[in-house]
Amino acid sequence: MSEHIAPLKIYFSVFLALMALTILTWQVAYIDLGPWNTVVALLIAVCKASLVAMFFMHLRWSASVMRLVLFAAVFWLSILITLTVGDIFTRHALPQPHSWHAAAFVANTSAARRQ
Repeated sequence: MSEHIAPLKIYFSVFLALMALTILTWQVAYIDLGPWNTVVALLIAVCKASLVAMFFMHLRWSASVMRLVLFAAVFWLSILITLTVGDIFTRHALPQPHSWHAAAFVANTSAARRQ
């Protein structure tokens, strides 16, 4: 397997893109998008991870077997996340126990009534 040596210009461009996406993530955090904040942040994170994988891990110039391994890893990760999210959304909230303040108040009022 021969190594591919990319020009320094590509690495510098990817670095600038990663810095721009990091600043974008930081700026989006201050914008109230409601439940879409997480979605936008994750989309930016996927873009950054793709840049790192393609250029710094040399997946762009690697053999197709390595791309297959990457696809399989992402596929199984998506299955894991889908099953986890499905489990979270189908659970019912457990009743929360009363705080000790409420228990102490009930104990004090019942003791005061007995006297």
